Amino acid sequence: MTTRPTIAIIGAGFSGSLLALHLLSRGADCPRILLIERASDFGRGLAYATGNPAHLLNVRAGNMSAFPDQPEHFLAWLRQQGDAVPGAAGAGPASFVARQTYGHYLQKLISDAAKQSRSAGRLILVPDTAVALRHEGGRMVVRLDVGREYKLDAAVLAIGNFPPQPPHLFDGAFFRSSRFHPDPWAPSVARDIGVRDSVLVVGTGLTMVDTVLSLRARGHQGQIVALSRRGLLPRRHTDAVPHVVPPPPDMPTSLSRALAHVRRLVRQEQAAGRAWQPVIDSLRPRTVAYWQALPLGERKRFLRHLRPWWDVHRHRLAPAVATQLTALQATGALIVTAGRLQSIEEVPDALQGRVRVTYRPRNEDGDITFPVDQVINCSGPACDILRVTDPLVRDLLAQGTIRPDPLHLGLDVDAEARVLDAGGRPVPGLYAIGPVTRGTFWEMTAVPDIRMQAATLAQHIGAYIDRHAKVAVDA
Repeated sequence: MTTRPTIAIIGAGFSGSLLALHLLSRGADCPRILLIERASDFGRGLAYATGNPAHLLNVRAGNMSAFPDQPEHFLAWLRQQGDAVPGAAGAGPASFVARQTYGHYLQKLISDAAKQSRSAGRLILVPDTAVALRHEGGRMVVRLDVGREYKLDAAVLAIGNFPPQPPHLFDGAFFRSSRFHPDPWAPSVARDIGVRDSVLVVGTGLTMVDTVLSLRARGHQGQIVALSRRGLLPRRHTDAVPHVVPPPPDMPTSLSRALAHVRRLVRQEQAAGRAWQPVIDSLRPRTVAYWQALPLGERKRFLRHLRPWWDVHRHRLAPAVATQLTALQATGALIVTAGRLQSIEEVPDALQGRVRVTYRPRNEDGDITFPVDQVINCSGPACDILRVTDPLVRDLLAQGTIRPDPLHLGLDVDAEARVLDAGGRPVPGLYAIGPVTRGTFWEMTAVPDIRMQAATLAQHIGAYIDRHAKVAVDA
């Protein structure tokens, strides 16, 4: 008797789960899929596992279908749920629904797929941590934390985002303190921060917004100071369904000319009484190709000078969230400031506050020092795989199976998402998906981008299996 080719998808957040669903759609040609996930929930991932209803999607519901060829899929699911799922009743294409609601949607997709007769024996949920992956006898072998091993014909690294790295400081002794919270999603943030504690949040992006809303939802009343190099906050989505501008013409390869071109389009829309946001959204279909066409030096210039501005205009806040943030700033409960951290140190309890923070305001010479009780690192996910502590990543690096991309944004992969080894060669049967591929594809963090990548990658993997997977004989 023959067995089906076996694929391991390591990580069952949005990227890995959606890839599994696309592979299952191959019907009779579907391989056996091991969906390996260390967290307790399959399908949700970090972003959609939140239980806070104030954490809203940053994309309108009308563009959140898991399937690019079924744009109404998520909306249809919302209509079917009614009052059974919080936030589903009354949601329409322009709605920004709770992220936990989208998490329910993803879990339902996985649950339904696993129960279908066509998936019998083909989709296997493996609740464990993958710690090693190697080639052996023409196949791959994945080893789990419990010691169990599986032989594979292909594997996909869907390992998502890694916790943020600590801020760059000359003296990092404070990072060993219980008052420093290196991972904003860790349970210690809710457990250890008192309702009246003053808090420094390092970072002013979307993670900071989530953290502030979570603290307030738990009754936190202390002052929060959010600090980043530029002090930029994510911009606000338009309140109504926006006017959609036509896709822009091909962008100049020069970053300076491209920036001037986009600014000109924005001014034209504003002069006509329309919003600027659709101009940025209209770039989405061309972003990957534009990024890949940029010379390496131009990509470095983008990351050094334009990335913070791109992020806050491209990844925006739902209007309701932006309104909450503005209200907190108006009352002084939240202070957002720009500057460079100079030092953070614990001080005796007798002083006001228990942590002394020193920073240099942007474009100024002198330093400012102020006290807080707690510090939360919301500086964004770690990207440089040479610095992460994930056991699987460390194992693959040690073998030379993976390498960082030239910009250290994640894994180095080719245009088909095949992982490149230390010598720059594609590793047979090893692929990656999602945020760890941003070095090659750049925009691989939002649902509309990842769903397209998942559909394309499923085709590449299917073709690889058809060409190279060997027929195995059961013992």
